[in-house]
Amino acid sequence: MKLSVVIPCFNEEQVIAEVNKRLYTLMNSYIEKELIGDYEIIYVDDGSSDGTLPVLKRLAEADKRVKTISFSGNFGHQPALTAGLYHAGGDMAVSLDADLQDPPEIIEEMIRRCKDGADIVYGVRDDRQEDTWFKRASAMAFYKFMTMMGVNLIYNHADYRLLSRPALDAFKRYGEVNRFLRGMFPSMGFKHSIVTYKRERRFAGTTKYTLKKMVSFAVEGITSFTNFPLRLAFVLGFINFLAAIALGIWTIVNKLQGSAVPGWASIVLPMYLFGGIQLMFIGILSEYVGKIYMEVKRRPVFIIRETYNLGNDSGGGVSNPRRNKDIFDKNQGNSP
Repeated sequence: MKLSVVIPCFNEEQVIAEVNKRLYTLMNSYIEKELIGDYEIIYVDDGSSDGTLPVLKRLAEADKRVKTISFSGNFGHQPALTAGLYHAGGDMAVSLDADLQDPPEIIEEMIRRCKDGADIVYGVRDDRQEDTWFKRASAMAFYKFMTMMGVNLIYNHADYRLLSRPALDAFKRYGEVNRFLRGMFPSMGFKHSIVTYKRERRFAGTTKYTLKKMVSFAVEGITSFTNFPLRLAFVLGFINFLAAIALGIWTIVNKLQGSAVPGWASIVLPMYLFGGIQLMFIGILSEYVGKIYMEVKRRPVFIIRETYNLGNDSGGGVSNPRRNKDIFDKNQGNSP
């Protein structure tokens, strides 16, 4: 069996050499143990502005099993994962971040779980002590909120997972532009297993997930996998309709008793109440309209500028880069 390891990279110049060294040692030990027969490591450069791409090129030149995909710009973490998984030529594929906080050593247990019949094996953090207090608290709030919204998620799972070939093929049938992979894979319904691990300290560099990106990621997950906010808008709108009727009755009663403050109940309170509610739910509706807008434009999820050691079948040994050919076609769910 051939294993593909997919690693998205954005300004990870300081980490790549160590990542490749550890993976090289692990992969060859797996071959010796006869867990796998061959492997490939696919790095996806997401428009890095530092020296990440030259490092990846040197690794690809030194070893044909190292394959590099370079984007024409910064398309984001989820599109980078998508590109790597679409080009994975193995019988199994593992997605792994480049910061080494998720230890690659547990890939062995993932492979064993896959051989035991699991099509998707999720890496789940059982210890987040290396995270800041804010990140731990925000992550817990995110998972609880998403569960409350009805999104099927694996708690404390990020994007460290193993996929069998049937799961990979099913993934290629998903053609939406707005991608939230943490919700996409659990929705497939394949048999899955969970491997827990302790989250480690970042090997080098700084995190690329700013607060702005985390908030954007949470909004993406909510609006991509549930229409609960729209239903909530209807429920709260109906409740406010009943409240408006009750307020009208209360105003009439006070007027008859001669104790009403002129203009307050009939103008000020409804203006603030319903004006605020309308603006809030117009914003919610705009999120979904924005999703429709992005989908109907049918733009590519990512554009590949060049690749190294990546043949047309994702498993070949092409030595020269192929430029401007691998443009993702979301209509067909593959790359031409």
